[in-house]
Amino acid sequence: MIETTSPPWMRTVLRAAAIYNILWGAWAVLFPQHFWELVGMEPMTHPLVWQGMGMVIGVYGLGYWWASYDPMRHWPIVAVGMLGKIFGPIGFAMNYLTGDVPFGFFYTLITNDFLWWVPFGLILWRVHKVYRWRLTG
Repeated sequence: MIETTSPPWMRTVLRAAAIYNILWGAWAVLFPQHFWELVGMEPMTHPLVWQGMGMVIGVYGLGYWWASYDPMRHWPIVAVGMLGKIFGPIGFAMNYLTGDVPFGFFYTLITNDFLWWVPFGLILWRVHKVYRWRLTG
């Protein structure tokens, strides 16, 4: 029999993701030029775009926090987050290859996306196993 409750590590991962996203989002909203300064890029002419992205990332953080109460039940929030963590690097690659974005932007992918692939993937894999087991067994 497969355990259908959420293991404690899932709660911890989602709470960490929530705190990270809320802090990162606040940083992007409150200090929109700071990332550009850190990586030596030219300041943005329209920081509102970066601030909007920060707001969205912060809202993801709220979703992760709520999902942490029962990750197995709230797996769609994790799935949406995982899609963003997959499509973000794809978007970067496409824009980098066309010369629209400098390589310095890659650094955001490490902590915003790549870091979360394994834990989010493990949550979704467990959900898949549980639902497959419920359907077949």
